[in-house]
Parts: sequence; structure tokens; C-alpha cells
Amino acid sequence: MKAKRRLAREWAVQMLVAADLNPPDDVPSFMAGFWQQIVDLDDADGGPSVPPPGLREFAETRVAGVLGALKEIDDILTGLLDRWDLYRLGTVERVVLRLGIWEMKYTDVPKPVVINEAIDLANWFSSPRSRTLINGVLDRYAKGNP
Repeated sequence: MKAKRRLAREWAVQMLVAADLNPPDDVPSFMAGFWQQIVDLDDADGGPSVPPPGLREFAETRVAGVLGALKEIDDILTGLLDRWDLYRLGTVERVVLRLGIWEMKYTDVPKPVVINEAIDLANWFSSPRSRTLINGVLDRYAKGNP
């Protein structure tokens, strides 16, 4: 299940990046459009055409959660980013940090797991150099919010 959840988190990051660059007015329609694109891409290259419902729900819960608590999460991140503006971060780093804060605050996923997943997502979608930033910020949050 771990590998499957990783895939769902990858989808969540992709949706959150798109939402960060072009904020949606209607989140459910936005997510439906994302899934349709996944189906269309998979059909084009012969892959599986429908994301499994459990993983789709896992990803959607995270996207809706982050977008629904965006102001609160950004306020938390602003306090954690020592003398650094949130919008100076790369889009992927900002989104991964938002997802990590949301998961630690609103789910029962163990904090070390959230931090590890966030580091892996940043490595995958951005740069291995992002790991230090992601680890430092999320670790600071985890230690301050046991």
C-alpha cells in the first residue's frame, strides 16, 4: 500500500502545482478535469485508464484539504521560513511543504513518514537539493507541534 499511496501523493502534488499556478474556482471540477487528463494520457500510451478509487480519494482528500486550509497553512509556513518569503520558494517546494503541513496537522500519518514522503516528492519533482529545505521546515513544525 505504501507504493500506491506514494503514487496518490504524486497526483496530489501535480494537482496542487496546477492549482498554485492557476487557482481553481471549483475544486471538484478541477480535480475531475485532472483525472480525465490522466485517463486520456494513459489511453494514449496503453496504460491503465482509471486511477483506483481508493487512491483517487486519498489524493483528492489531500488536495481539497490543502486548498481548503491554504491561508492557515501559508501562515504556518511563513512563520517557519526564517527570513524567507513563501513565494520566493519554487512552486514544487511550496506545494510539498503545504502538503506536509496539512498531513501532519490533519491526519494520523506519523510525522516521520510525512517528512520522508515530502523529501521523496521534492526529490522526484524538483531537485535533491530541495531535501534540506523540506526536511528542515517540516522537522521544525513537527517538533513544535507534537
